[in-house]
Amino acid sequence: MGQPVVVSERATAKPGTFRFEANRVLTGMAHERYVQNEEVTGDRPPDELARRLFARGGVAAVHVYANVATVELSRGGTTEGLKEIIEGLYTYYRPGVEPAIP
Repeated sequence: MGQPVVVSERATAKPGTFRFEANRVLTGMAHERYVQNEEVTGDRPPDELARRLFARGGVAAVHVYANVATVELSRGGTTEGLKEIIEGLYTYYRPGVEPAIP
């Protein structure tokens, strides 16, 4: 099933910017920043999270540090579905998906 991740969403003082705090560490002690329309390279959890958030649309930038993902929305963007994307980051086996057998 993967590791269940619980995420809380909070607005920041900056309009259009939201902080998502998870009960799992995503980066360790490294700061990672991703900007829309720039290629996300790598296969670490913060890289994959940024790819998933940008693929959803409405996201201008993502900053990940430890267990916090800060998301800057694009003009007209909403937070709908972002929490669920983060919570699903470590869920490997979903209904209808065949598990990989090594």
